[in-house]
Amino acid sequence: MSSIIAEGLKSVASYKSALIGAAIILMLVGISIYTVAAIPYDEAVRLWRAGEQTWIEAPRNAYPTWYSYILQKRLPETIIKDSSKPELGVNKVIVPAGETIKVLRIEMSFAFDYDDIPSEINIFYTVRYNKSAPQITMTWIKPDGTEIELRKFNPGSDGAYYLSVDASLASREVERLVNKFGQRPSYELTPTVSLFAVEDRSILERDTVTVMKGVYRLSVEGLLLDPQSDFDLKLVVYGKVYGWAGTDHLRRDIGIALLWGTPIALTFGLIASVSIALIQMAIGAVSAWFGGVVDNFIQRVTEVFIVLPFLPTLIMVSTLYKIDIWTILLVVIILLSFGPGVKNYRAVFLQLKESQYIEAAKAFGAGAPRIILLHLVPRVIPTMIPAIVYSVADFVFLEAALAILGIGDPRTPTWGKVIEDSFYGGALFKGLYYWTLQPAFLLLITSLSFALVGLTLDKIFNPRLREV
Repeated sequence: MSSIIAEGLKSVASYKSALIGAAIILMLVGISIYTVAAIPYDEAVRLWRAGEQTWIEAPRNAYPTWYSYILQKRLPETIIKDSSKPELGVNKVIVPAGETIKVLRIEMSFAFDYDDIPSEINIFYTVRYNKSAPQITMTWIKPDGTEIELRKFNPGSDGAYYLSVDASLASREVERLVNKFGQRPSYELTPTVSLFAVEDRSILERDTVTVMKGVYRLSVEGLLLDPQSDFDLKLVVYGKVYGWAGTDHLRRDIGIALLWGTPIALTFGLIASVSIALIQMAIGAVSAWFGGVVDNFIQRVTEVFIVLPFLPTLIMVSTLYKIDIWTILLVVIILLSFGPGVKNYRAVFLQLKESQYIEAAKAFGAGAPRIILLHLVPRVIPTMIPAIVYSVADFVFLEAALAILGIGDPRTPTWGKVIEDSFYGGALFKGLYYWTLQPAFLLLITSLSFALVGLTLDKIFNPRLREV
C-alpha cells in the first residue's frame, strides 16, 4: 500500500493543476501557522466579541487600504493625536495665573492631503479636578485660516465629544455659510464636511464639494480652577480605509476573522473528511467481513441515517443547544459516520473478501482483525484518498453555511461569520462589497485548491480514469 501511495504522489508532480492546487493549500497552511503564532485564539475571540469601545479608534465600514489603488484616489486614513503623550504635532502648555488658577493651552496640528472627506471626527477627553471643573473652549482652524468654534463646556468627568453628529455645530455652520454666500446648502451639511471642505460655492452642492488640503489645527484653551486640575484629549479623525481587509459596522478589523478563519476552515474540513472516511471504511469492513446479523444490523442503521435529513438535524441540534464549532464538528462526524459511504465500502470489501489472498490468509490462521487491518483496508485506502481530498471543501462550505444561517459558533471569527455579519450590516446595499467578497473569495480558492488536487489523485488512483 505504501508503495502505491508513494508512486501516486510522485505522479502528482506531472499535473500542473495539482501543483497549483497544492501551492494554494501550502499557502493556506502557512497563513494558518502564522495566525496561530501571531494572534492567540483567546485574543482573537476577545477582539471579535469585544464591543465597539474596544475598536473606538477604528473607522466604521472602512474599505481596505488597497481600495485606494483601484479608485486611483487617495482615500483618507485615520489620524490620531493625543495630548497625554509627547508626539509630533501636539503641544500642551499649562501656565499659572494665580494661586489656584492655571491657563491651559493645547494645540494639535496635522497635515491632510487626501482626496476625500474623513468619515467622522471624535474627541475623547480625560479630566482631573477636586472641586471646580475646568472651563474648556475648542476651536478648529482650517488651512486657509478660517476659525470655527466647536464647543464651550465644563467637563465634569471623562467623556467624548462626537463632533460629526453635533446638531448644534451643524446648524451654526449652515448659518455661517448662508451669511457668507447668501444661499443654504442643497443637502444636509454635516460638521465633518464643513470642517474639511473648500469654502467656495462648491460646498453648497453635495457632488461638487472639494477637500481643502493643508495643515489643520485643533486649538484648546481652558482655565484649570484647582491646583491639581488637568485636562487631556485625544483627537481621532477617522479615515475611509483601514488595514488590508477593512472594517465592519462594529469597527472591527475584518482581517482578524479572515486570518483565523483559515486554520478553522482547514481544521474543520480535514478532521471531518478524514474521520468520516475512516469510520465509514471501518464500519463497511466489519459489515462485509462478519455478515449475518452484524451485517444486517449495520445496514439497517445505515439506512436510518441515510433517510435522516442531515442539514435540518444539524440545524436543530445547533439551535437547541447553542454549541461551539468543535462540538458542531463532532455532531457532523456522528451524523455522517453511517452515511452512504458505508454501503460503498461494504460493496468493495465483499469483492475483496472472496480474493485468493484472503483465502490464503484464512488458511494460515489469521484472525479477523488481522485480515481486515492488514489485507482488506490497505487495498481500499489508495482509492479513498481522492474522496477525502474532495470532501474537505464540502465541510469547509458546510461550516460557512451554518454560520451564514446564524447557527454556527457566535464566538469564533470565521469566514462564514463575516459573510453573515455583512448581510446583517447591509454590505451589499451600501456598496461595501469587500465585506462579503473577501471571505467568499477565500472559500472559493480553498475549494478550488482541494478540487484540483482531488481530481488529479482520482486520475492517478482510479484505474478507470488513469490517463495513458
